[in-house]
Amino acid sequence: MKLLIKQACITDPLSSHNGTIQDILIEKGTIREIADSISEKADQVIEQKGLQISPGWVDIFSNFADPGYEFKETLETGSAAAASGGFTDVFLIPDTQPVTDNKSQVEFLRQRSSSLPVSIWPIGAITKNLDGKHLAEMYDMQNSGAIAFSDGLHPVQSSGVLVKALQYVKAFHGVVIQIPDDTSISPNGLMHEGIISTQLGLPGKPMMSEELIIARDIKLARYSQSRIHFTGVTSPKSIDYIRRGKDSGLDISCSVTPYHLFFSDESLVEYDTNLKVYPPLRSKAITSKLKEAVLDGTIDCIASHHLPHEYDSKTLEFEYAKYGMSGLETAYAVIQTLFPDLTAEKIYALFGGNARRIFKLNPSTIEKGGNGSLTLFNPGFEWVYDLSKTASKSKNSPYDGKKFRGKVLGIITKGKLHLNS
Repeated sequence: MKLLIKQACITDPLSSHNGTIQDILIEKGTIREIADSISEKADQVIEQKGLQISPGWVDIFSNFADPGYEFKETLETGSAAAASGGFTDVFLIPDTQPVTDNKSQVEFLRQRSSSLPVSIWPIGAITKNLDGKHLAEMYDMQNSGAIAFSDGLHPVQSSGVLVKALQYVKAFHGVVIQIPDDTSISPNGLMHEGIISTQLGLPGKPMMSEELIIARDIKLARYSQSRIHFTGVTSPKSIDYIRRGKDSGLDISCSVTPYHLFFSDESLVEYDTNLKVYPPLRSKAITSKLKEAVLDGTIDCIASHHLPHEYDSKTLEFEYAKYGMSGLETAYAVIQTLFPDLTAEKIYALFGGNARRIFKLNPSTIEKGGNGSLTLFNPGFEWVYDLSKTASKSKNSPYDGKKFRGKVLGIITKGKLHLNS
């Protein structure tokens, strides 16, 4: 099959065509020609004013709930949602049943991904069964294709265990991913501790629980001279700690979710359980500080934290609802809407470029002869999100009916084109 992409602006810092508007001819998954104008006939032509193309995007923290919780999401529906959101590569957290804490589980997920529209990269568990006590078989999992290591939604609380994990992965230049949260502080907190939590009568979770873990883990990374990535960062003080750690030469990085930038704790006044997330939504003032960290480059990646749930886990009292929302399909639109002046290069850095560098994924470069994954998007396209058309099995999204600026047209990966309607 021949695919001709007309007048697309190429965004790829590694390409000699970066920043130029070109026609791109793709045949059997390989870029056959890049030129100012290509007149050759093709089986399919894609042309749209304002079209951008970049190497495929990467989501570094998602849960497809498969195996074990297929009533929430499956590898098939999760992959479809990722493709719809412009992601060609997705890292899956180990919070499944059984837990991804051995090479057999890693190999199972890798094999299943071969027939899916996106590439699945398992995150191996740091500890067996996510118990926080005994190290899992990280070396074996790494050899079988684990991209990084994390206890997912159960951040490692023991300093001794985490420093051993950091020392362990150093042998093969691995990366530990941690949601920064000291779970012993306000373990029953349901939202950000502040004025709104007091007004709503809900127990709060202070930012201190995040900041303590960030400060501790940076010291452990310095001691072990290893690599750690913090995801779901929400505190300005955490950002300061990370910034200073980077300035001192430590190999640390961080990511923020789109919903922590889009919503604040004030959004919870209607007790919308779709906004019950982990870590919790912070105040508007804090959200503004997070946006500044995106702009100044302290935040390396956007992570969707796609945590899908079935109807019964969200449609009940706020106290009993599960944490998380589905977020793969709206991640780019949220960021483009919040930051309309972000350059395409900055968008690619946040959604793929930095992740490929941090986690050492093979580069996907837009050059003649290249056969990597590609994402097609339009920063100026205005649209309204319709949850009834989601590709995900889950419907727990607070974005239904919201108007966005910036839309993903589709992805090209594994030699196939996946277009959004």
